[in-house]
Amino acid sequence: MTLPDFAALARRFDAPTVDAIVLIGSHARGQAGPLSDVDLERYFVRKDDKVPVGGTHIIDDQLVVVSDIDPDSVDAWFTEPEEATNVVAGLRNARALIDRNDTFAAIQARARSFRWDEAMQQKADAYAGSQMVGWIEEVHKALQGLADNDVGRLVAAGFGLSWGLVDVIKVQRGVLLESENQLLEKVTESVGVDSAWSQLCWQSFGIAPHGVPAPSLRQRVQAGLKLYLASVALLSDAILPEHSELIDATVERIGQVA
Repeated sequence: MTLPDFAALARRFDAPTVDAIVLIGSHARGQAGPLSDVDLERYFVRKDDKVPVGGTHIIDDQLVVVSDIDPDSVDAWFTEPEEATNVVAGLRNARALIDRNDTFAAIQARARSFRWDEAMQQKADAYAGSQMVGWIEEVHKALQGLADNDVGRLVAAGFGLSWGLVDVIKVQRGVLLESENQLLEKVTESVGVDSAWSQLCWQSFGIAPHGVPAPSLRQRVQAGLKLYLASVALLSDAILPEHSELIDATVERIGQVA
């Protein structure tokens, strides 16, 4: 596979008012395939009509995505658990293509020294409880969809009862991802790949062991409801009192129906 000319791509999106341009993602990790996009981040772009437009481009038959990063976003990466789980690990392997005044070098050093401390865990616990409350609407959609065999409701509920719940556990356990492609692997590893939670997780996504038929939409949603219950059990020591009443009522509702 012929690699893109990363230096040339960086120059294409550079300007004197750009502090740094960084290669992230699969190309930075050396794991890119022939159809992998090139992910570039531009740091601290100051207003200038001559700055090339970022966003999504096709260049020499290659998908190139340019994201502009501001200082507030960087601060959130290291102070908000939902941001840290998605970004910090990827920064550690990123590759600076342009780095004026060591702007990105300082950010990368911060990522490499980052530690998940008690203050971050407290925020993660609060996030998990609030998200479990937020996904209660999907629980009710699922229960009504199962009762009415309403495909639309089942499809809508399925996202929260799969992706949504996995995100909750990822953040609460501080699972740092190099890539969103690692989500299921890393989160199920953190819980235990053979655990009941992980088995329900796979089912909620419609994934079955080799040689076993994939679950139907109804079965996926039923697994998602059980995954909600299993997630509450995992979070039993983390859910805050202000979230517990709604969550406990939802657990009881699922138990009455599912």
